[in-house]
This record gives sequence, C-alpha cells and structure tokens, in this order.
Amino acid sequence: MRPVFPRPRTLRRPLRQRAARLLAAALLAGPATLAAAPAHAAEAPAFSSGVNDFSCQPSAEHPRPLVLLHGTFLNPTEQWLLGGPYFAHLGYCVFELDYGQYAGIPLVHGIAPIEQSGLQLAAYVDRVLAATGAGQVDILGHSQGGGALPRYYLKFLGGAPKVHALVGIAPTNHGGTASGLFTVAQQIPGATRVIGTACPACVEQFVGSAFNRRLDAGGDTVPGVRYTTIVSRFDELVTPYTNQFLAGPNVHNVLVQDLCPLDVSDHVLIGTVDGVAFHEAANALDPAHATPTTCADLVTGVVRSLI
Repeated sequence: MRPVFPRPRTLRRPLRQRAARLLAAALLAGPATLAAAPAHAAEAPAFSSGVNDFSCQPSAEHPRPLVLLHGTFLNPTEQWLLGGPYFAHLGYCVFELDYGQYAGIPLVHGIAPIEQSGLQLAAYVDRVLAATGAGQVDILGHSQGGGALPRYYLKFLGGAPKVHALVGIAPTNHGGTASGLFTVAQQIPGATRVIGTACPACVEQFVGSAFNRRLDAGGDTVPGVRYTTIVSRFDELVTPYTNQFLAGPNVHNVLVQDLCPLDVSDHVLIGTVDGVAFHEAANALDPAHATPTTCADLVTGVVRSLI
C-alpha cells in the first residue's frame, strides 16, 4: 500500500489568496478597464550575479543561454528566488522574462491571453540571442511557463529553430481541472466568461479549452526540440497529473516521486523550492554530465541556491 504524505500548504494558500483578490478586483473594475497590456518584453530586476545580465557570454560548457518562465499568477522574483541562483551557479547565463501583465494589476502576472504572452516571449528570446551571440536558447518554465506558453511559441510563432530544449516543471501541457474545480466552473453558465474576464490565460488552460485543442492538434511536439516534463503526483492544479506528460519524439517524462518517494511537492512548491526538480532540470539541460537525482537533493538543491 502506497504511503500517504501530507501535502505542504506553505505557498499554496498565498497563491490562492492572490488569485481570489485578482478575480474580485477585476470584477469590481468592470470590463471597460480590462484592456490588455501592450505585448512588450519586460525583464525582471537582477538580484544575483549571472541573472538578467545582458553582458553575460555563454561558456563552452553551457553555450546556450537559459530563459526562465514563471507560472500563472506569479512573477520572476517569486518563482525563481532559488531557481535563478541555482542555475547561475551552475554556469548558465540566466534570463528571466516577466510576462503576462494584464489590466494594470501589479506583481500578479502570467494572466494575459497566452497568444499575447507568446509575442513577449518571442521578442525576449530574440533579445537574449542578440545580446549573447548564441544561436539557440534553452527554456525552463513552471506551469504555464513550462507548458502552454512555450509550446505556443514553438508551434505558432516560429520559435522552434531558436530553442534547443524545453524543460517544463509542472507544465500545463494538456490543461488541468484544478482537482475538479475547473470542471465545475465549465458547467455553470457564464462562469468561464467571468473567469476569463479576470484571467484569460486561466480559461485557456482549462482541460478541453479551444486554446488547448488548437495547441494539441497535430501532435505535442515540433521537430528539432528536446522536451522534458518534471511532474509531481501531488499536483492539485494540473490534474490529472498525467495531463502534464507529452508524447512524441525527443520527449522525456519524469515523475519526481520515482526519483525520491519522500518528495511531497504540490504544484507551487515543485517549481519554487524543490531541489529534486531543479537537479532533474539541470540533467535535462546538460544530459552529457547528468548525475543521479536522489532525495538528498531536497536539501542540497536549496543550499546550492543560497551559496
């Protein structure tokens, strides 16, 4: 019988509180004020050597700059407080795109239509390539930033030749049900429209949405890109968790509990503080120098981020 571990709630509750405040503010503001922000490529402030340093030149060991993409309702500082330094300390030129600004709502990003955020990503990748002189980037993202957004960029905005590898942590590849909440919302007349008024990207990531059907048509992947998904069975948002996996050539699907049965990360924790997920992402980005990922990474991954 599989042991049942309690799900950590440390970061999940604030995320839900921010989502609730966003929805309330948007509904009170009214549709007339919900004009989308311009599709420009914002950048997060640099807080660590090697993060968002446009003078950084990729090394021979890591010749491709690494673009980090946060998830829905998050921003780069919240998402990559540990992950940014983790990969910078490994020797990558690390860049963090702050995307999905909508209705002038501060700090809570990744909520604009994914088509708009895709244009931000396309412009940002071009800027990173121009600054570093590299021919391609690697992309590491969480939630929307590891699934729906970069896959849209690769498939519809000409991104495939510019990306070597896409690594998605808890990616929204085939949409989610939020443990059934989204399914209920889809059955209530007008509920999807109301939610979409406040967060267009949210309804685009519902299971069975028109956006998801278009994204999945013709296959999950595009030629020439290596894909890795890093998934937790305790994910409560992108449910069922198997919706995060991809099918096709050059795909590697990872369940973190297969590497560390003690890992109880949920949707937020796996993309913000999970050293097991970070180590496995590093292996995916540099498979020639991969090392075994174990439960020890739950501690060592965080320590490495703080050094």
